[in-house]
Amino acid sequence: MEAEAAKYLGAGLATLGMIGSAIGVGNIFGNFLNGALRNPSAAASQVGNLFVGAALAEALGILAFVLGILILNA
Repeated sequence: MEAEAAKYLGAGLATLGMIGSAIGVGNIFGNFLNGALRNPSAAASQVGNLFVGAALAEALGILAFVLGILILNA
């Protein structure tokens, strides 16, 4: 009984990394928009960096979710 409760607690704590991922993606896009509005001529050259940064931040959130699922089903 206690082991099952610990498993649910561990899975929940593992998925907290998704919060950080959401904050990170929001910061990336918000700062890009802020910079694009300040210097529109440089915005087009930074779109690739924007999507690479967002993909890396989102990958960490997906990893946290997968680890939570793995802990729950272990």
